[in-house]
Amino acid sequence: MSQESSKPLDIVVFGATSFVGKILSRYLASEYGVDGPVKWAIAGRSQSKLQALRSELAPVLGERVDTLLTIVADAGRESELKAMVAQAKVVVSTVGPYALYGEPLVKVCVEQGVDYCDLTGEAQWIKRMLANYEAQAKQTGARIVHCCGFDSVPSDMGVYFLQQQAQKSFGKTLPRVKMRVKAAKGGMSGGTVASIINLTKEAIADPSLRKQLANPFSLCPKEAGFSQRQPNLKGAKFDADFGRWSAPFIMAAINTRIVHRSNALQQNRYGDGFIYDETMLVGKGLKGRMTASTIVAVLGGFMMGAAVKPTRWALERFVLPKPGEGPSEREQREGFYDIRFLGEDESGHSMMVKLTGDQDPGYGSTAKILGQAAISLAHDHHEQDKKCGRDGGFWTPASIFDERYIARLEQHAGLSFEVID
Repeated sequence: MSQESSKPLDIVVFGATSFVGKILSRYLASEYGVDGPVKWAIAGRSQSKLQALRSELAPVLGERVDTLLTIVADAGRESELKAMVAQAKVVVSTVGPYALYGEPLVKVCVEQGVDYCDLTGEAQWIKRMLANYEAQAKQTGARIVHCCGFDSVPSDMGVYFLQQQAQKSFGKTLPRVKMRVKAAKGGMSGGTVASIINLTKEAIADPSLRKQLANPFSLCPKEAGFSQRQPNLKGAKFDADFGRWSAPFIMAAINTRIVHRSNALQQNRYGDGFIYDETMLVGKGLKGRMTASTIVAVLGGFMMGAAVKPTRWALERFVLPKPGEGPSEREQREGFYDIRFLGEDESGHSMMVKLTGDQDPGYGSTAKILGQAAISLAHDHHEQDKKCGRDGGFWTPASIFDERYIARLEQHAGLSFEVID
């Protein structure tokens, strides 16, 4: 029996009592129960909070709720992390900001050769993890997959799906892809705010980090050698391809980096000169222009406020949601997103893909996307699958997952992928 197959648990949800951790735990409980095909447990630093979460899951799990294993582990205590990781095929972490709390768990997973996924959108932290642990992960067989939430699965797997369909239709991939958020509804949690604030603090203190964050290929291996200039929308602009005004999309800063890394890890499948950008579509005519300009002003004001210590303190104290806070269950259910991908080449080939999600993008949908990423690692990409080129190392969603993950997202996570005219 292999070390992996002898593990008692498929998945451990670390940070299960966090805002997203609770959503993920409810999702796994409702979708798979506790004695079903997915063996999972909840973990966190407080036994009392874990017990409270287990009680919250009782209406879903019934009398079997007491069989849901709880594991006490603190993000800063390596001995506890080691004991937790030793029990699982995959550890999924919702403990952020990852730049503050995430490294010890990545270190332990890499050392023990255990697969790991999270929902970070912190490019600077991912860069540090690559520098510190990528070589060792390749040796131990640990597959580390960051950005398995709304950032950056829809972007990364959306491009992957489009290029698959282009290969079937045209016999080649398309070197220019535009991602446009056509519509979305959702809220922001305190955890996301904390990550943005922490990144702002780091960037202010470190000029080299500001330079790194401006590089669209910052997460690509050096040997990729990408240098193609990339679009980077900073103001309101009319998008002729979609007939609407567009504004900057805040998640583009991480999503574009992940998509370019996916291209590099797939041996430049999308092409050496691949061009990719993301924006939000906001409307037509004068109203659309005014909306786009307003969004630009609000984003600029927020970033300026976050960069100055007194206004940052005021935002954190009186305006922004605090860690543990976020959209209600009703708001999560009523949320949605509709994303379009337009691929083109110089020969006139073009293709449009529509990707939709059925819940609030940052939380309701993210929890399902993240859960299916962990299940796919545990069930679809098991030990034997490593022989197919998906061995240890730091991967992106589109470079390790495939059609099986897309099928899971459509069947179990409320996403849809389709080619449209």
